[in-house]
Amino acid sequence: MPAAHSRATSGVLRTLGYVGLVIASAGLLLPFAWMLISSLKHNNDVFTIPIQWIPDPVVWTNYVDIWQRTDMWTWVTNSLIISVTVTFLQVLTGSFAAYGFAKMRFPGRDVLFLAYIGTIAVPWQSYMIPQFVMMSNLNLTNTRWSIIVLQAFGAFGVFLMKQYFESIPNSLNEAARIDGLSEYGIWRRIMMPLSVPAIAALTLLTFVGAWNDFLGPLIYLRDRSLWTIQIGLRTFIGQFSAEHAMIMTGAVLSTLPIAIIFFLGQRYFIEGIATTGVKG
Repeated sequence: MPAAHSRATSGVLRTLGYVGLVIASAGLLLPFAWMLISSLKHNNDVFTIPIQWIPDPVVWTNYVDIWQRTDMWTWVTNSLIISVTVTFLQVLTGSFAAYGFAKMRFPGRDVLFLAYIGTIAVPWQSYMIPQFVMMSNLNLTNTRWSIIVLQAFGAFGVFLMKQYFESIPNSLNEAARIDGLSEYGIWRRIMMPLSVPAIAALTLLTFVGAWNDFLGPLIYLRDRSLWTIQIGLRTFIGQFSAEHAMIMTGAVLSTLPIAIIFFLGQRYFIEGIATTGVKG
């Protein structure tokens, strides 16, 4: 009887846990559902009270008009160029630095790592003016290079990759050194192939951050031909009114690449996040 009672209690608690997860998931997904529904309405119907959850009529032409009326192709292209380049450079530099911190021994290594990781706690707003002055002196403002150079290195990526590298046995590195492989060769032929989950996690996080960045492009990219999709969406907001339906349509198009990338790589992403704190 006590065993049956324990199983029944466990079943009830598990059911309540699932119900709570469903409610929490619904709460998280509700804003995205409202965004998608609003993108299929006329502008005047977006903020009706009560909320109209089923558009009537369904305005599919919003997804045609946004490409015809705006420079959406230019915005998407610029966002892709910046996001892909920044992601590639952060994975390259972050993994290379992480290998040095995780598998090599040199004086001051731990102090240098702590100082570098400590920069994560410094808000960007506190040093964005000196950065802008530096970019201006280098004549990189109003170019994509200003965003790419500033985001090519990231302390979080070094931390993430270092934690994963430490879970890989040192015996592999030692055997490779005995066979005459250089440190660069060990990083390229051993560490990187074994770190696919961590690379996938860093790739997704970096791409999302670069794709959704608004303040950086707003400060550095002045020409309309250089605007990213996040800056382009603000053109639907005028002095006295805003085209909310078009804003929601653009937001859906902006979210779509992130959702596709996550669904394609979610297994590696979750594995990479789960194993970065495990040491071998």
